[in-house]
Amino acid sequence: MTGIPDGDESATRRYPGASASDTDGVAPSRATGPGRLLIAVYGVFALAASARAGFQIATKFSEAPVAYLLSAVAAVVYIVATVSLARPGTRAYRISVVAVTTELVGVIAVGLLSIFDAQAFPSETVWSAFGRGYGFVPLILPVLGLIWLRRNRPGRSRI
Repeated sequence: MTGIPDGDESATRRYPGASASDTDGVAPSRATGPGRLLIAVYGVFALAASARAGFQIATKFSEAPVAYLLSAVAAVVYIVATVSLARPGTRAYRISVVAVTTELVGVIAVGLLSIFDAQAFPSETVWSAFGRGYGFVPLILPVLGLIWLRRNRPGRSRI
């Protein structure tokens, strides 16, 4: 016996490394159905933004340091969102909400700045012009993410 109530013990067996408080004794509904696609898109953006920022910082940082650092920040946000959306539990849910909200605020702020002060962004970031270089997915993705998170928040009963 691990000291975890019987109802929660099975949840920790299904998700090794998770504590009973992380799983709340239920399966991670965020990583099922459309949530899998959302997580996959976040994963692709995490890889794309990381590769882009890494290349830009390594090869031409002096040309546009602010833009390239913002690309790195976007990469970190996408990584955190990907991991937290894929994990079960209340803590991962809260981290997801913070990461996806940060992404939305970042896309809007950088999008506005890159349009109204184009000289500050001589090179594009993932979030420049609201993600125009990525088909505006960076603007749509956090909205869809927040809707998904709201529909799949912990403790919400399924009917």
